[in-house]
Amino acid sequence: MTQHSSAPPRTELTLRGLILGALITVVFTAANVFLGLKVGLTFASSIPAAVISMAILRGFKNSTIQENNIVQTVASAAGTLSSVIFVLPGLVIVGWWSGFPFWQAFGVCALGGILGVMYSIPLRRALVTNSDLPYPEGVAAAEVLQVGAGEKATDPASVAESKAGVKVITAGAIAAAGVALTKAMRLLVDEPARFFTAPWGGVTGVRPGFSLALMGVGHLVGVSVGFAMLVGLGVAWLWGVPHYSSLGPITDMAAAGGAAFREHVRYVGAGVIGTAAVWTLLKLVKPVAGGLASAITAQKRRGSGETLERTEQDIPIGIVGLISLLSLIPISVLLTGFVQGGALASMTVPLVAAALAYIVVIGLLVAAVVGYMAGLIGSSNSPLSGIGILAVVGAAGLLAVFVKPLVGEAASLTLIAFALFTTAVVFTVGTIANDNLQDLKTGQLVDATPWKQQVALIFGVLAGAVVIPPVLVVLGQAYGYAGVAGAGAHALPAPQANLIADLARGILRGDLPEVEMLTGVAIGAFIILVDELLGKAKLMRLPPLAVGLGVYLPMSSTLFVVIGAVIGRVFEGLVGNKPSGEISKRLGVLLASGLIVGESLFGVFNAGIVAAAQTGLLAGLGLAKDDPRAEAPLAPAFTASWVESDQAMYLTTGLFILLVFGLYAWTAAQGRKAAKAA
Repeated sequence: MTQHSSAPPRTELTLRGLILGALITVVFTAANVFLGLKVGLTFASSIPAAVISMAILRGFKNSTIQENNIVQTVASAAGTLSSVIFVLPGLVIVGWWSGFPFWQAFGVCALGGILGVMYSIPLRRALVTNSDLPYPEGVAAAEVLQVGAGEKATDPASVAESKAGVKVITAGAIAAAGVALTKAMRLLVDEPARFFTAPWGGVTGVRPGFSLALMGVGHLVGVSVGFAMLVGLGVAWLWGVPHYSSLGPITDMAAAGGAAFREHVRYVGAGVIGTAAVWTLLKLVKPVAGGLASAITAQKRRGSGETLERTEQDIPIGIVGLISLLSLIPISVLLTGFVQGGALASMTVPLVAAALAYIVVIGLLVAAVVGYMAGLIGSSNSPLSGIGILAVVGAAGLLAVFVKPLVGEAASLTLIAFALFTTAVVFTVGTIANDNLQDLKTGQLVDATPWKQQVALIFGVLAGAVVIPPVLVVLGQAYGYAGVAGAGAHALPAPQANLIADLARGILRGDLPEVEMLTGVAIGAFIILVDELLGKAKLMRLPPLAVGLGVYLPMSSTLFVVIGAVIGRVFEGLVGNKPSGEISKRLGVLLASGLIVGESLFGVFNAGIVAAAQTGLLAGLGLAKDDPRAEAPLAPAFTASWVESDQAMYLTTGLFILLVFGLYAWTAAQGRKAAKAA
């Protein structure tokens, strides 16, 4: 099937779209860098970018849903690239860098990101086109774009549903933003923690993160993934935390439980994720090979003069290979400059060659696994730091076995830094694959042209790579980073960067927590066996990666995903047998999307307020950067003690139940109303 030359051109990849995406990038990327260093979490920027893009481009007569998709693609690629801060500050923490040299930091971000884009192109066919992965944020972004374009519909049924969809997604966004605002003001509880003695010994606890956005993610990913994450939570909090906390004296239950999770259970989770990742790779060999074969076939069809269907037009595989190879040249220059003049200078050629091979091979494997995980549970919840752990373990382990015996203990710092630098490139490949496939899923749903979206992804990578180094420099000067000698009380914690730096040091100095990681490997193997048996029995599956997420991520990041999955299933079951059932189900997806939109947009706003307060920009309003209130500048002073009270937790729980019930009941009513109007 070929395209007809008479088909009218449409607005898609435009200069104004690229510029708008780049401008949005500055705000979202800076916010993500700050939040990632502050609390260890970043947010997916595709949906907020889509909302902003629609609001701006609506004033242009020839704007289209596909052009809006290009804008969100640029902004989300750059925003996701900010996850490199989970590794890159490690070079400052271990004392190798005193700051962030622009060209080296830019090179890591840009070159690793471009490789990530190239790797994701053949993966598109395997993991998007020929896959039933849910891609929750990709679907949500597409729903947002489609609702925004629904005003142009003419069919009465479409008009009625589109109007209802606008109401539902707006209501969800307002509700989520409102809840996030009350939490920022400390009127409601954000992450209440209750630790207690486990009946079987040790300490366990409950720490939900009251988040409508996470609940929306749960609705979108479905009950199978939600149940698997619940199993992971059980492994972590019914066995892991009690077991490891019981190994030492318990003087403070919260401190003991938190330490058990951070210092032991997370490594168990990393082992589960690693095992599940290897298994996922083995299962992906066939579809990825099929995707590559399909891409080569498409290239042959191009070469024979045949015009491909527009939705099959990727960047040609030959160009993909050429760009990938050319990217390795400046990467080798960066690696060479990194070791020249130091303790490893005499081994420059073999070290650089080995590092390049590691980046190429492990980068491709990481891209496939991270892309699969993003499709399974969403970009925001994808355990990128877990992948960073595996990558640094591999890099540092190889250096410990093959290089350290030749250069001795005196070269330990250089080896640690080289492992972190190599990991940073691999990690950047993974961060972009984590986002790209989500964006390409959005593109598939809004009838985008793949190659145009892939060009926008490259542009987004370059835009993000320009923004990230100076933001890191500014934050380093304003606060400093925890783990660096002389860091002050307001130093940014950089939790993942500290963890990954500690791993590199542990491996190259011989004190890696091997027992915990091997325990995770054994648990992961058992979960894989159970999942395969469930598949043969044609029962609900237990995705091993989702179980690993439940073990590895804090309960505050996962429990409401589980709750959202259950609520989504109950809602669809209640409305499914009614005449308005299908409309109500689609509106339920829009409600979940709105919940993600509202909290994400408020997250950007609040990040800007916090950054302004903590850098002294609000000093004119009486809020100095060393004021404790700068941690939560929107919160009145009287709420500091209130938010810690039991009454606040009970109120938050009750309001959440009432709000969720009201939102879903109202959404079902909107579905019935739209069905009657149609």
